[in-house]
Amino acid sequence: MTELKIKFSDRVRIFVYGTLKPGEVNYKRYCASKVLDSKRAIATGKLFALPMGYPAMTLENSQVQGYLLSFADVEILSQLDDLEDYQPDRHPSENLYNRQQIEIRNLQGLSLGFAWVYFMSPERVSQLRGIPQADGWWSGCGLKASEVWDL
Repeated sequence: MTELKIKFSDRVRIFVYGTLKPGEVNYKRYCASKVLDSKRAIATGKLFALPMGYPAMTLENSQVQGYLLSFADVEILSQLDDLEDYQPDRHPSENLYNRQQIEIRNLQGLSLGFAWVYFMSPERVSQLRGIPQADGWWSGCGLKASEVWDL
């Protein structure tokens, strides 16, 4: 799979929907000291809770709620690639998650442009016994989407 080298600004933008969201277990370690901007956002996809305690998103026609994070340093992608078991040179079926750029929208449905997202194939989600999250929101710390404010 060929990676697109699309650059819309000097910032690296990543849509996160799981453990990398503000308040979740991996946010402090990977993002907190590096994030320039964070805003609630929506991506087109379907969200699943996995039995291992983290979520997966597939690129299907539904909505996933999360955050659009902006970073100054492109090195963040290498760090997150390691976390998500993604290697661009590997065949997509060998990665746990794959990464690509998709359009992200604000909570009112207006486009925020494109951002990187880590997604899982529907086949892998099925193998891992993913449970659909009807409201498109996942939280490992028990927060509901309605309880979250912009940071």
